[in-house]
Amino acid sequence: MMKSEVKKNASYVLLIINVLVVILISSNLRSPIVAVSPVLGDVREALKLDNFQVSLLTSIPLFMFAACSVLVSRFSNTFGISKLLMYSLLILSFGLFLRISGSQWLLFLGSVFIGLGICIGNVVTPGYVKNNFPRQIGLMTGVFAVSMNLTAALASGFSVKIGEWTGLGWRGSLGIWLVIAALGFMVLILEFIFNKKNSTRPKTALSTSDFNMFKSSQAWNISAFMGLQSLFYYCMVAWLPSFLSDYNMQGESSGWVLFVIQITMIPITFFCPIIASKMKDQRIMILFICTLMFGSTMMFVFMKSQWIYVNAVIIGVANGLSFSLSILFFSTRTKSSINAVKISGMAQSVGYLIAAFGPPIFGKLHDWDISWRSSFYFLSMSVILMLYFGIKAARHQYVED
Repeated sequence: MMKSEVKKNASYVLLIINVLVVILISSNLRSPIVAVSPVLGDVREALKLDNFQVSLLTSIPLFMFAACSVLVSRFSNTFGISKLLMYSLLILSFGLFLRISGSQWLLFLGSVFIGLGICIGNVVTPGYVKNNFPRQIGLMTGVFAVSMNLTAALASGFSVKIGEWTGLGWRGSLGIWLVIAALGFMVLILEFIFNKKNSTRPKTALSTSDFNMFKSSQAWNISAFMGLQSLFYYCMVAWLPSFLSDYNMQGESSGWVLFVIQITMIPITFFCPIIASKMKDQRIMILFICTLMFGSTMMFVFMKSQWIYVNAVIIGVANGLSFSLSILFFSTRTKSSINAVKISGMAQSVGYLIAAFGPPIFGKLHDWDISWRSSFYFLSMSVILMLYFGIKAARHQYVED
């Protein structure tokens, strides 16, 4: 009786640890990138960066996502999901340390390691949820999305303040995320300890498939949609504070605009998959998303910083819906779990490659047209392309068909 009670308590503790792993890993998947924007002016001034170099701070991690996502999915069976998550946090921590070390080349090298660390977490965490919460996948995916967007919101709103509180300026703002990474690493170590005492849990294994995802037109539709919605998001994250600064909004205030965007995304990313999964197809949602995004770009063109918080809510709703749908397509447009993993790897590789070009193009267009209009016209054209591929991806058609 005593032995079974101890075993039961250990199982409860392990469950809590598993939930904490999901929360802490997801907390590291956006915030290290989003935290840069509010302190971009300070980083630019301290290290003498031009607009193209500044845009690389967002684009380098995206290029790493594009280059490594497929490779990471292939290594998950070799190393195991929990070990890969530990490597993810170690690599991320090393990158965070390099980024604040004080020179241009370390800044960019750190961004490379940050991108690799986040890439591993992006690809592997959904598998961790599937293995550890097979009956609560929807709920834990919601927890995953909420944690990711909540910490990104805090990074947006408090980045400047954190620099002031620590007395370290932009280095304090960007270095604070080492603490979150360290907490995640410690919780994963605890999981290893408790897993040894609770080794009776059944392990799920993926089936095998020879299906070539790159030959599927539907897989390309999903990948293009994933990329274009990410391009919109990361252009906003990278350049919105600079745009608002040109229209006399201070760095801290522009950070709060990003905070509103992220906070608005939180309930959307939680409830959207529940609603969308009950629909036969989601084309009406795609049309709604693209209408909101196109409208927000036109508000920037013609109204500049007027009604900025209303526009922030519009962007948050649109991006929350588009991100949720792109993730949902991985499971609803495939017939097997192994093909869901394959489309996830392909869509993140292709999608983030598309997204990585967004911030540099957006910044270069501003160099050519200081009014920012050309930059937002570029975004509006991207939204039109997103509508085309999104309508196709939202049809009730599997990638295997």
